[in-house]
Amino acid sequence: MTVATHRPGAVSRMQDGTTITDHFFTVPLDYTKPTGETITVYAREYCADSGEGKPWLLFLQGGPGGKGTRPSRVSRWMAEALKHYRVLMLDQRGTGLSTPINRYTLPERGTPEAQARYLRQFRAPDIVADAEAIRKGLGSGPWVTLGQSFGGFCTLTYLSFAPEGLAGSMITGGIPPLQGPADQVLQATYQRMRARNQEYFHRYPTDFETLSAIYRRVRQGDVVLPDGSPLTVGRVQALGILLGGNTRIDALHYLLQEAFIPGTQRLADTFLEAVYNQVSRATNPLYLVLHEAIYAQPGAQPTAWAAQRVLTEHPDFDPKKTTTPLLTGEMCFDWYPDLDPALQPMAEATEILAQYSNWDRLYDLDQLAENSVPVAALVYTDDVFVDRDLSIASAQQVNNLQIWESDAWHHDGIGEAGAEIFRRLHYMINRA
Repeated sequence: MTVATHRPGAVSRMQDGTTITDHFFTVPLDYTKPTGETITVYAREYCADSGEGKPWLLFLQGGPGGKGTRPSRVSRWMAEALKHYRVLMLDQRGTGLSTPINRYTLPERGTPEAQARYLRQFRAPDIVADAEAIRKGLGSGPWVTLGQSFGGFCTLTYLSFAPEGLAGSMITGGIPPLQGPADQVLQATYQRMRARNQEYFHRYPTDFETLSAIYRRVRQGDVVLPDGSPLTVGRVQALGILLGGNTRIDALHYLLQEAFIPGTQRLADTFLEAVYNQVSRATNPLYLVLHEAIYAQPGAQPTAWAAQRVLTEHPDFDPKKTTTPLLTGEMCFDWYPDLDPALQPMAEATEILAQYSNWDRLYDLDQLAENSVPVAALVYTDDVFVDRDLSIASAQQVNNLQIWESDAWHHDGIGEAGAEIFRRLHYMINRA
């Protein structure tokens, strides 16, 4: 049994009176070598009062490579959660105030092969192992988890390998396929993104003309982003990430409206800054480096840039086959590490991971089929990032998992109606 070495940090108070406590934990890099190299994992505790007598709720952040959220005020789902729990916000290993992985630290590991071996310790099974070591280090009994997006993936890993640590689990927009290659995810999400593009351009028909004009300007080859890296058609397409939300779809419209300096064919700094903020991985490099690895299963072919391979079957997204390609979503392409200065020092290791096939298990199907932990999951009907059909198929393989399907929100529902969503999911796991 691995117990994290716990070092409490500073205690502070938010303007609304919520108490914040910093926690630092020393955990093994590799849990199969508990006396070997260690890393630090950071977590931030939120309490609406002293926290005396309240159980823990662990929030599992989206990603991969996402640090725990840093709210400036307590609202939505967290305000609701703090009525019942102390909330622990985890900086997943490699992110935030945990031992970081970035363009400066990763090359210190040595050769690209050594870097890739290190990176293989940063998937869901290791995040779950950290969570369990932290739970024990805090002296907590089984706790409740809330997993958003990739946090839901981690939840099913948790249910697979450490169900004894869970009293109940809630998931929003995060039920992954339990078997099969990454390709199935991309096939589904290209189709979802096509429908979402059509919906968007039906709402804002002149934006298609604007997007065409942006592509024409970018294809001249002399436009650069604030970090000096080139702006390409593919990087403009990445603005499609905004189509994954309810209100962000309108934010995309406002951005395209201001793409050009009025009366010129010069792209405005406002637009270039927005594209940079979307495509740069300076703040979350693991999102790109490990993105397809979160689907990599034992015995499957290498992920090998599945989004790039599957693109050939969807020519309306391919800049080489159409003058105005549709906007993409969370797809990660093989040119990303070459163009982004934050990823260039990590490019060789990223390619090694893309070609790797000897991955450990992400899920235990037998354990999930016998699961006794109450689980409630919100599946978004029109989610462009986590496909509804794949989610439902996986949910049917997990005992004691209740599905709530809704078309009221997209992938960011918890940010739009967090209190409502939390209340219903919480009710579902408590009545089970």
